[in-house]
Amino acid sequence: MLWISSFAAGLCLALVARVVLGPWARRVPACPWLLSPGSPLRLIWLWVCCLAPALEPMLSWRYRARLETLLRTAGLDRHWLPVHVLACQVLAGWVLLAPSAIFVFLLGLSPVSGLVVLVFVFTGASLGVAGQFKRLGQLRQAAMLRELPFMLDMTTLCVRAGLNLQGALEQSARHCPPGPLRAELERALGDMRTGVSRLQALSDMAQRSQLDEVSALVNALRQADQLGMNLGPLLQAQSSQRRVELFQRAEKLAMQAPVKMLFPLVFCIFPCTFLIIGFPVVIRLLAWG
Repeated sequence: MLWISSFAAGLCLALVARVVLGPWARRVPACPWLLSPGSPLRLIWLWVCCLAPALEPMLSWRYRARLETLLRTAGLDRHWLPVHVLACQVLAGWVLLAPSAIFVFLLGLSPVSGLVVLVFVFTGASLGVAGQFKRLGQLRQAAMLRELPFMLDMTTLCVRAGLNLQGALEQSARHCPPGPLRAELERALGDMRTGVSRLQALSDMAQRSQLDEVSALVNALRQADQLGMNLGPLLQAQSSQRRVELFQRAEKLAMQAPVKMLFPLVFCIFPCTFLIIGFPVVIRLLAWG
């Protein structure tokens, strides 16, 4: 009966909050791509929009800058605002806070201990949301590093065929496989068409990607533009270097795989194996008395 009452109270509270906070959702621009039927975020986007105006004054400039960097690295800065991430953190904390409060009540913990547990749960949920955005950025960076050598090869081929750098980049963006690097390149080319200088657009792309390899490429192009160097050999050298680094990263991951397998091997597989082998032996020893 207690569980039914708690569920009904939570449902009523959610409905009241939706009715009260519903007008606030109109103040925050929605993201149409989130509202597609296949997106799981469409279930919580209304709550994110409702919480965003209330959390906006609580967002410090330092934390806002950190969230903006996080969104740029994840490629979400055109659709998400820092306050949206903060709203997701608060929502995750409150979602886990309700069952945690019930768990603390059933265990009969003291008020101080229960408060400490709830604070840890709320903080862990918030950090988990931030970690998920950070993981998206890391996956995006890894995909860009895999795509970078092919893009440089395509750009080198177009430059040696007689195209200028912008034309070569346009051909690379057209023929490269879909991915985060192609999306960033198309965004940089769009900035160039709106009047941004070529080097500035590429510098912005390097800043968004937060990759040393892309920054090195932009610095090399800037130096070649200032000194009037031939772009063909320079791009070829960059492509060869990025490909060597790609193989080195693959070799490093291959060497790390056996080390990562030690923990599940020792603590999961070996105990089960010894249990299966030793159980019949123990049974026979007990039977013999």
